[in-house]
Amino acid sequence: MGLLFLCGSLTPSLLPRIPAVQGTLSGVSLAVGYGLGKALHWAWLVMGFSNLSGWVRQALTWGLTLGLAGLTIFTFHRSTIWQNSIRQRMEMPDVESGYSLLVAAIALGLALVLILVARGVIWLMLVTSRPLNWVLPRPTAIGLGAVIAVMLVAGLVNGFIVQTALRAADEVFATLDLAIEDDIAAPPHAFASGGPASVIDWDDIGTKGKAFLIDGPSQAEISALTGRPAMEPIRVYAGYRSGETFEERAALALRDLIALGGFERSVLIVATPTGTGWLDPAAVQPIAYLHGGDLAIVAAQYAYVPSWMSIMVEPDRSRLAAQALFDAVYGHWTSLPEDNRPAFYLFGVSLGALGSEASADLISIFADPIDGAFWSGPPFASYVWASVVARRNPGTPARLPEFRDGSVVRFMNQDGIATPAGAEWGPMRVIYLQYASDPMVFFSPSLAVRRPDWLSEERGRDVSPFFNWYPFVTFLQVGFDVPMATSPPSGYGHTYDALDYIEGWIAVTQPADWSAGDTEKLKAFFAGFTASASQSNGATWSRQRSSSSPEL
Repeated sequence: MGLLFLCGSLTPSLLPRIPAVQGTLSGVSLAVGYGLGKALHWAWLVMGFSNLSGWVRQALTWGLTLGLAGLTIFTFHRSTIWQNSIRQRMEMPDVESGYSLLVAAIALGLALVLILVARGVIWLMLVTSRPLNWVLPRPTAIGLGAVIAVMLVAGLVNGFIVQTALRAADEVFATLDLAIEDDIAAPPHAFASGGPASVIDWDDIGTKGKAFLIDGPSQAEISALTGRPAMEPIRVYAGYRSGETFEERAALALRDLIALGGFERSVLIVATPTGTGWLDPAAVQPIAYLHGGDLAIVAAQYAYVPSWMSIMVEPDRSRLAAQALFDAVYGHWTSLPEDNRPAFYLFGVSLGALGSEASADLISIFADPIDGAFWSGPPFASYVWASVVARRNPGTPARLPEFRDGSVVRFMNQDGIATPAGAEWGPMRVIYLQYASDPMVFFSPSLAVRRPDWLSEERGRDVSPFFNWYPFVTFLQVGFDVPMATSPPSGYGHTYDALDYIEGWIAVTQPADWSAGDTEKLKAFFAGFTASASQSNGATWSRQRSSSSPEL
């Protein structure tokens, strides 16, 4: 069982892996498979069956040993081909070797450690049960001993190891959030938080928020590209240290938005950042060109750790923060005359999409609807997204579903927007942008026991044809993909491309006096200036991709 799991772990999943990651994954898989095999053997004996004996046992042992040894050699040999099958679909250079010896060494060493730890827990269980056996029946003593042993180990792991690791990670990311680069100065104009007209202190804003406030296109840059008069976009950002609670930060962001004149613009976007406080420049920069700078974007930071870590530890933070900001901004927006207020949109990427989609109260929305939303890379815990995908139109794939008549909700990927035949947009437009190779979207605990729809149906063009589902192993594979979700080039995995954002924003916001020629000009500009969604290092600019992105 251990070797079967090891072989399965070497097959491709959604993302390519470096040798260290592959070795770690294979080691965990080997240990899990070994443990499962031991558990099945124990269950066999408990049910009263006896071990095989004589020549049958020897023949079976040698047959399985030789067969699995051959399978292991074969999978290590094929691992390079399998990894390159992913890299080719993501326009990444091939690797010449899978570094089988290094991977095998890491896997065997880690598996040995994990197995010894598990045996130590079993030993502790037996030691604990012995004195209990003096006063209790043996099965009861063993069961109670197991509970005590598990509680002791869980207390040690959670109370010391995990908490120590989390505190260390928290300190690291808190330091990164406070880091100030010498060339990052407060905005000199009166259209951004931290500037001369702002009520938010520049020093209370983290590095990701500061990058959002100063890196976007200016009025002059927008006008130079579009050839039309433009306005300076308004950008509001309440940092993690701007208030003690979600509500305090939201209230401060609203005050700043009012002070900077955000409600006097034509377009208002309430954005929910990722766990680090990062807003993808590939998303927030193109929208400024589409509307000639006549817009305001407001956001509030709720954490400073990566989304994958935040969703595992405190998944509700993004929802609570997004709810507080939406309630504050929406409450003021609804108090304004309908003919004298901006169009209202929601935006979120990654964990921000999870929070943003949960922020809009349906009863309030029905009473006074917003104009739409654009959510990219919604993580697997996004229950609104999950509900829509589960109720997709029959015959449409989970990777790119169609929902009802497409008048409200549509999905898109690198190839465009999936539009039901004869569909027409309604007054409120919602788009989900998701790539078939994004593990943040398609990871699920159910992968351990059930083959997902997105592997049963025709798969996306960025998913390896060699990717198959194996019980438990696929869960481990995609789980290991999640922390590396932003490692692929722009346009794959969890790295969303500016060219796709352009198409999505046009569909959602319908910019006035905007032509197909304007779209091609904007795409040509961003094709050589495409943001790589590295949430830890900010935006880098890399891969060019075709500007053609038609509706399907």
